[in-house]
Amino acid sequence: MSEKLVEPEDELETEHPVTPLELFFDLVFVFAITQVTALMSDDPTWAGVGEGLLVLAALWWTWGAYTWLTNAIDPDEGSARLAVLGAMAAMFMAALAVPGAFGDDGVLFGVAYLAVRVMHIVLFAEASPDVDMRQASLRLARTAIPGPALLVVAGFLDGWPQIALWIVALAIDYSGPYVFGVRGFSVSAEHFAERYGLIVIIALGESIVAIGISAAGIELDPTVVLAAVLGLVLTAALWWAYFDIVAHVARRKLSEARGHERVRLARDSFSYLHLPMFAGIVLVALGMKKVIAHVDEPLETVPAVALCGGVALYLLSHDAIRYRSVRTVNRRRCLAALASAALIPAATRVDGVVALALVAAVCSALIAYETLRFREARARMRAAV
Repeated sequence: MSEKLVEPEDELETEHPVTPLELFFDLVFVFAITQVTALMSDDPTWAGVGEGLLVLAALWWTWGAYTWLTNAIDPDEGSARLAVLGAMAAMFMAALAVPGAFGDDGVLFGVAYLAVRVMHIVLFAEASPDVDMRQASLRLARTAIPGPALLVVAGFLDGWPQIALWIVALAIDYSGPYVFGVRGFSVSAEHFAERYGLIVIIALGESIVAIGISAAGIELDPTVVLAAVLGLVLTAALWWAYFDIVAHVARRKLSEARGHERVRLARDSFSYLHLPMFAGIVLVALGMKKVIAHVDEPLETVPAVALCGGVALYLLSHDAIRYRSVRTVNRRRCLAALASAALIPAATRVDGVVALALVAAVCSALIAYETLRFREARARMRAAV
């Protein structure tokens, strides 16, 4: 289908800060992520982790859709506030159904997810001040409604047919911005980048929550305390790796881009490429949760892959975002990702606290090297943002 050759007038945009309503909406997403971590923790098998990642992908796409919406309209204006709160209620129902999304609550999750996606399209079409934007949102309805509708059907199935239908449903929903394009949308760069930065902080906070939940009810002996500190060190290193460089570069490149190229960059670098980074954070949270619960025992294979592989996925996602933004890669981060992944066999043989220490050491060494080696370049880059 051909697209209208109209460029959004983003050069004339007025940037706006993140609103309290948007942060209020994020609270439901925080709960949903906690539910996903609990789902994988209760069933730390390949199937359990796979199901958790599918649910995470669905929740991420829904959150991102409303980020695009509130980036383009004022969510506090008129009926838009009530519509966003209604979507928030549907999102909360989906979050409640996460533990049983592949069981007894599959239909409830599918219906709630479909409701959230339908309300997004309707609100975008009704509240958007720009005709081209309304038409763009209606184009996406061709995938944003049929895909989630398949999740309702999947709720009546089980086993591999259910998993296969979930994959097809998410593939359809995710394909919309590429199949039908994003011409007609506009992006306020500062607001958009801030929203994604805040959600990364929320995800990293889930790692800290996972440590606290796992430590509740067990004796806080020196080994447990050490593991908790190492978990905080690892989380801090992940935070540093994103917000010291990646977030600044991504925001700067988004601000520099104009017209349709900015919208495409927002779609690729943020909506798509932040997902594997987000998944890496959730996997690390799962691994740390298992470490705290079994500090003096080797990790089982799946938690070991989650801990070490999650860090690797997180760092490789940074390089993917960098490549999309500036067409270069960071070899140091690639090496750190490979080093973290190489620790998986060791994590299944040494005590959990040792495995956590090794992964934290890799990330801390990366941060220390980049901080010292590129101090002046980083200062110039941050000053230019």
